[in-house]
Order: sequence, then structure tokens, then C-alpha cells
Amino acid sequence: MDQFLTFFGQLQTFDIIQVIFWGLAGAVSFHFSIGNARVWTSIAIGFFLIFLSQAYTINPWLHYYKLSAYHSIIGTVAIMMITHGFLEYYVFCRTFEISGNKLTVYLTVLVILACSGGFLLINPTPSPNTLRNIKMVENAIWVFLSVMNLELVRKIYLAIKDSTISKGFIAFGIVFFCILLWKGSELYLQIYQWDRDWQDIIAMMTEESSDIGQYPLRVELSQTVSRYAGLLSGFSVGGTFIYIYRLLK
Repeated sequence: MDQFLTFFGQLQTFDIIQVIFWGLAGAVSFHFSIGNARVWTSIAIGFFLIFLSQAYTINPWLHYYKLSAYHSIIGTVAIMMITHGFLEYYVFCRTFEISGNKLTVYLTVLVILACSGGFLLINPTPSPNTLRNIKMVENAIWVFLSVMNLELVRKIYLAIKDSTISKGFIAFGIVFFCILLWKGSELYLQIYQWDRDWQDIIAMMTEESSDIGQYPLRVELSQTVSRYAGLLSGFSVGGTFIYIYRLLK
């Protein structure tokens, strides 16, 4: 119990607030996937998985590197599911056809996550530097696919701009813009080794001191953008699904 209290006492209030916002957004998106058409399932489940990936922030077992790596894998699966969902929706707008059912989507996600967990279990525990590399790959995929989703959202909006839910896709554009700022700023810090959590590791492995002190304004700006864009992402996702849910009723 003392270990748990010590851990939570070290957490920043802002981190907890961000996870709470994503928790609410995840709950709304999951409920949305149950109560609406199959074409929305992949999108909603993907946003729900973001909450699970963000939960590592308040995870008292964070020092178990395999579990931390698993959270990054969940995050990668999340954005891939979201992108697949918007691709499906765009095809649906053009052909009015959709294949599969909700159960297939749920089972596919569970199988992917189970196989990923099994892969981590049978392999050596990742080192801190390996874990950092995994997180960088996750953020890079997020940045690339967020740009792709912005374009998909634009095309979907143009295809259905006369429908009642077209404004919902404008809201999704705002969501992905916030996500792009959030994950892009994190990736920027990681590329230049300015992510503070890893400064001691990098210095130890390279035997060089970080140049983080030479660019305090850039580092502070990137960290601020990451914190607030992540918070706004969760808030906007929840609001978007609630708005679209009301439009579809």
C-alpha cells in the first residue's frame, strides 16, 4: 500500500487529468460502437484503445518494462484501427457497402492484442533504451497516420457535406489536429533526446551530456504543447462522439 501511495504522490495532477479525460472519451466511444452501425465500430474501438494505452501514465507497475512496451503496442493498434475505420467509412460513402460484423472487429482486436502480449512474454525484457525506441516508433506511426486521417476526414466531409452528420467530421478534423500536435511534439522531443525522463539513460550510454540546456524555450514549448494537446484531444473526442450520437438519433 505504501508503494502505491508513494507512486501516486509522485504523479503530476495534469497527467491524472489527461488520463481521466481519455477515460471519459474512451467510455463514450465504446458505448457509441455498441449502439450504432458496424461502419463506426473500428473508429470507436480505436479511440477506446487510446485510453488503455494512456493508462500507463498512472500505472504503479510502470517499472515492468514489458508492460510499458505493451501499452505502446496498444497505442499503435489504436491508431491503426482508427485509420482502418475511416478508410472503411470513406469506401462506404462511395459504394454504400460494408463487410463483416461488430463481433469480428472485437475478436480481431482481442487476437492482435493477445498475440502482441505473447510476443513480449516469450522475448527478453526490453531495456530502457529499447523501450524508448518502441515509444518513438509508436509516435512516428501516430504522426504519419494522423496526417492521413486528416485527409480522409476531408474527403469524407466532401462526400457527405449535405448530410446531417457532416459537421461531425469537421469535429474529427479538430481531433486529429490536436492529436498531431500532441504526438508530434512528443516525437520532436524524442528525436533530439530532449525527453527528460530519458536524459540520464542517454547520457550514460553515449557518455555525452545532453544539449537540452541550450534550448530551454523549445523544450518547454514542446512539453507544453504535448500536455495541452493531449488533454484537448481527449476532450474533443468525447465531445465529437456525443455530438454525432445525438445527430444519429
